[in-house]
Amino acid sequence: MEIGISSFVETWPDPVTGEVMSHDQRIREVVEEIVLADQVGLDVYGVGEHHRKDYAASSPAMVLAAAASMTKYIRLTSAVTVLSSDDPVRVFQDFATLDAISNGRAEIMAGRGSFIESFPLFGYDLNNYDELFDEKLDLLLKLRESEKVTWSGKHRPPIHNLGIYPRPVQQPLPVWVGSGGNTESVIRAGLLGLPLVLAIIGGSPLQFAPLVKLYKEAAAHAGHDPAKLPVASHSHGFVGAETEAAADKFFPSTQVCMNVLGRERGWGYYDRGRFDAARSFEGALYVGDPELVAQKIIHLRKHVGITRFMLHVPVGTMPHDDVMNAIELLGTEVAPRVREEIRRWEAAGAPEE
Repeated sequence: MEIGISSFVETWPDPVTGEVMSHDQRIREVVEEIVLADQVGLDVYGVGEHHRKDYAASSPAMVLAAAASMTKYIRLTSAVTVLSSDDPVRVFQDFATLDAISNGRAEIMAGRGSFIESFPLFGYDLNNYDELFDEKLDLLLKLRESEKVTWSGKHRPPIHNLGIYPRPVQQPLPVWVGSGGNTESVIRAGLLGLPLVLAIIGGSPLQFAPLVKLYKEAAAHAGHDPAKLPVASHSHGFVGAETEAAADKFFPSTQVCMNVLGRERGWGYYDRGRFDAARSFEGALYVGDPELVAQKIIHLRKHVGITRFMLHVPVGTMPHDDVMNAIELLGTEVAPRVREEIRRWEAAGAPEE
């Protein structure tokens, strides 16, 4: 069971002062957070790609590379790379370079992206949203298969027996597929034999169990060993010394972020009642003291099949010290509890509880 962090490198207005942090400051803070995550024994850190004012990381590989030479063990991944509006050749080259700097710790998490700003920015038609992803994922997988590539498609010039460099340390360079819970994307990942990441940010996490089952069935149908395919979750949350205090710290920034996005997407108003319901034991918010957060992650592993848990913190803008404290607690108190319980459970034959 792997435990880690994901971040979109947010620069939302501070919920108390209204001040907006500069992009450069937030990027430097995230590098510090990655270094700390490595020091406290977390397994993975993911940085998401966005192209709008309230997120500072348009190039996850660059941010991760800044931390790569200052870390030793933690795996470094995008979360996600918006592959549909990017060039797979450059994505592969960037992450192969990151793999070299980190000595084999880079990963790519490929997705369509739930934000669409990159499509007009790079000249892509949203009417081709699904087709772009399918075609570019196909190319990305061919790039990692062999040094020289011949490929053609509709949305990129063809490649005729050309070498793609540098080659990564890892063979193959890990490529995960990110999904918000779309059935087709889950089946596609299974058929391709690629690791799956589910964005579990609303409703009941147990609702994702049928999707994990469908993913495993698709993988087996295509001849892949489902037991060798990891499944990750990306879930909002925050760890503090005491549950109610942690909730009080995490709510203001979460509310600001959720209501801005809610106005853009037609969601209902996000208030404390919705927040508190989501942080219940069966809810999708992982907010509380180390014991509560650990038990919720264990529950997710046992009943949904998640083998990598990525806590997304912060949502919106929180004080850097609070985020650093949450990362330290996740690594030193939550992760050991989870790992020990899952080891015991698996040793007993992993019975369902």
